[in-house]
Amino acid sequence: MPEPAIVLPPGLVLPPVGTPRGNYVPVRQAGEWLFVSGQGPRWGNDLRYKGKLGQDLDIQAGQDAARLCALNILAHVRAFLDGDLGPVRQLVRIAGVVQCVDGFEQQATVLNGASDLFVMALGEAGRHVRIAIGTSSLPSGMAVEVEAMFQLR
Repeated sequence: MPEPAIVLPPGLVLPPVGTPRGNYVPVRQAGEWLFVSGQGPRWGNDLRYKGKLGQDLDIQAGQDAARLCALNILAHVRAFLDGDLGPVRQLVRIAGVVQCVDGFEQQATVLNGASDLFVMALGEAGRHVRIAIGTSSLPSGMAVEVEAMFQLR
């Protein structure tokens, strides 16, 4: 029996796909693997969450930023696959970087915003391994950046 195709839940709106800000591609396929470059908390090209966790933003804002990063990842995957998430077997791994003050220790809690969104959107296929890292700065001052690796059918 074939695996069920991934279909986004009704009401989940993906942002418009933004333009890369450098000499790289947002998505690269290598065999059955699909790699998505780090995505920030943007709606299209509009940066929605800027600043440091523990100084400018609280945990909830950080989780919202991570959730928007996850939506951008799904938008890029869908665009790369010509509007169809059916070829996705599963999300394998995410790596998240949180811009934060020294001593901030809630990176994993912030990244739950992305992890929860992936499981809500993809079901069991959205369960993944991950790493959550803190840093003193990110490009354009974005609060969170998340990259992902998917396995295709």
